[in-house]
Amino acid sequence: MSCFARAPLALALSLGLAAAAQAGVTFRFDRPQASPGQQVFVEATFFNDGNAVANWQTPRELVLQWRNAQGVLIRTLAKVDRKDSTPLEIPVGNFVRTRWAAEVPSQAEGVQTVTVEGEPVLLALDTRPGNVAAAVAPAPAPLVDPRTGTVLPASAVPPLGESPITPLSNNSDFETATLQRFRSAVSSYEPVYFSLGTASDTTARFQISLKYRLFQPADDKNPRFVDNLYFGYTQTSLWDLGADSAPFRDSSYKPAFFWLSDRVWESENRRWSLGTEAGFQHESNGKDGADSRSLNNFYAQPLLRYRLDQGSTLSFGPKLRTYMSLENNPDIREYRGNVDWLVKWTQDDGMMLSALARKGNSKGSVQVDFAYPLRTEWLSNLNGYLHLQVFRGYGETLLEYNKRAETQARIGLMIVR
Repeated sequence: MSCFARAPLALALSLGLAAAAQAGVTFRFDRPQASPGQQVFVEATFFNDGNAVANWQTPRELVLQWRNAQGVLIRTLAKVDRKDSTPLEIPVGNFVRTRWAAEVPSQAEGVQTVTVEGEPVLLALDTRPGNVAAAVAPAPAPLVDPRTGTVLPASAVPPLGESPITPLSNNSDFETATLQRFRSAVSSYEPVYFSLGTASDTTARFQISLKYRLFQPADDKNPRFVDNLYFGYTQTSLWDLGADSAPFRDSSYKPAFFWLSDRVWESENRRWSLGTEAGFQHESNGKDGADSRSLNNFYAQPLLRYRLDQGSTLSFGPKLRTYMSLENNPDIREYRGNVDWLVKWTQDDGMMLSALARKGNSKGSVQVDFAYPLRTEWLSNLNGYLHLQVFRGYGETLLEYNKRAETQARIGLMIVR
């Protein structure tokens, strides 16, 4: 089963991931009663009820606070019941679960109110032998600043001590809220990777990409139209490592302004869903003279998804374009066409396989990408994915949009699928 838990938002930002504002999480024990010395599991369920893909990371350990008969604090560790802690991607309308194993301390007596340190959570467990407690209530909403209503990051909640509340200074409070708003606005966009190949020359192809949400919705379930407006930036570069001085052969810089919703429609059984992205994109290679390439385009991309069993999703997203400002490359439509045909299969916390095809007037290209998670024990739970990419056809770079490249296979590291 897929797994989930919260992580410090600073780590989420470093990976270009969406923040907690677009999802809900509940904690509970796996059963209402357990005697001292017995094993119990703390379970977390994360449901993405926003309108964009959410990403979360599982901490390896939780610290639980118990009390003995005299009210003295007892702290114990709960260890995650999975072998990795790689961030998980949760599609809109889906959920993931994980759990941590813990042992009921020998000093615990009666009905315990257990705290998860760093989380605004109270869990109930009856430790009296033979008694069955009432159903465990779900955890409340994340901890917020009562003055502003801003969700506080884990770094603002004291990890130790008998009380989870510590007053913040005005400056600290302001900085926390400002940083939290920024983190919640930045997220991943296109895939991010760095891969090497040696078909003709030794080259590296890499891509970085992110998007920034202009307006933070007050209600993720009912966002306004402007809440789905974004700025995006993607850069794709080809690095000629085999040439003298190892120059960059070409780079494409693609700023964009667009409207995006991962879920504008969903079937009653929640297997089918439709998302939409539409906007304006500029693309250029930043060169002068004869090597200068640039174009503008308006585009629309419906994205149809089908939720498969065993935690995977199949998606189909044709991207329709109309070109403008083609002075430096007037015939680029003959090689790219007006539609990017994208088919993609992803596991929630595993592999990814995608194919992108472009077809102009008898010319075109195909790119296939495969990603496999590297979070194995023999790799010390390395973050990211093994990336395999194959490109065949015209226009691997914007500079050489009208040249057919030798079929190129590359292998490397993918950070965002």
